[in-house]
Amino acid sequence: MGVDINVPPMNNRNDATVHCCAECGVAGGISLKACMSCKLVRYCNVNCQRNHWKKHKKECKQRAAELHDEALLKDPPAKEDCPICFIPIPIGLVCCVSLPPATISSVPIRDFANANEELANKAMEQYYSCCGKSICSGCIHSFCESGNLDNCPYCNAEVDKTDEEYVEDIMKRVAANDAGAMYILGSTYEYGGKGLQHDHAKAMELYARATDLGSSKARYNLAVIYRKEGDLKKAKFHTEAAAMAGHEEARNMLGNIEFESGNKEQAVKHWIIAASAGNFVAMHHLKRCYENGYVSRESIDSTLTAYNTSCVEMRSEARDAYIDTIIHRNM
Repeated sequence: MGVDINVPPMNNRNDATVHCCAECGVAGGISLKACMSCKLVRYCNVNCQRNHWKKHKKECKQRAAELHDEALLKDPPAKEDCPICFIPIPIGLVCCVSLPPATISSVPIRDFANANEELANKAMEQYYSCCGKSICSGCIHSFCESGNLDNCPYCNAEVDKTDEEYVEDIMKRVAANDAGAMYILGSTYEYGGKGLQHDHAKAMELYARATDLGSSKARYNLAVIYRKEGDLKKAKFHTEAAAMAGHEEARNMLGNIEFESGNKEQAVKHWIIAASAGNFVAMHHLKRCYENGYVSRESIDSTLTAYNTSCVEMRSEARDAYIDTIIHRNM
């Protein structure tokens, strides 16, 4: 419950409902304030809203739930592009491997990820505190191959620094309200490294600050931590918010949660969104769902097309070269 003072008149309700206070009936036109949760009724003041709550509660919660589901299942924003090659940056390196397209019976990238666990867990980007940019590994690899081992691929600043210097630079970016730096420093405190000891409280604080500044990665990390701690309410809230912001692993997790709860239809909706963005785990889940009759042929075909297109869009010669280097290094 709450009041939104900037909601325009609603065209789907009659004039008496829209332009009169739902409690006292006084006409007020656009000066009336709409219920923030459902947008269905208006009030002339907070007292009227409070007095009307018992009568409005059921309708309000039902409509608020409908609005939440609509927002949750909207197409997420596009992935961020690498600022050098302008190709979308995937959540993991393995998503860039050039393999045959997925089909109803096979998701080659998932099979490759299972056989190459190190690659599957490797990030496809690196944050540079000198300029606050996250650069894809393909561009970093190309830059290093040209002999620039100790410089930033974006701003050419020197990056060959001690752990102490690295942390100092990151902290300067944090002080300047850089969400990317907050996420990196939070991860460093969460797992330890760069001369910093594990500090759960500092990690949570930095993730929360980065979340407030729009970092879906930090929000997803918060969701994972809350789930581990058993706070499922906060975990669900942050997982949903991260998914709506375009975090594919969060979206895939929502599918897992719904499926395990028996809500197969809702799970499939989440997995379709994640797979369409190139998430191979979600695509595998959908393949299994199709085999068990939970997904129609039309839906699986359209999702496969979107998934394969997304995979192609994330690949490049530079990324292929970097992946080949990693593979040969591990042989």
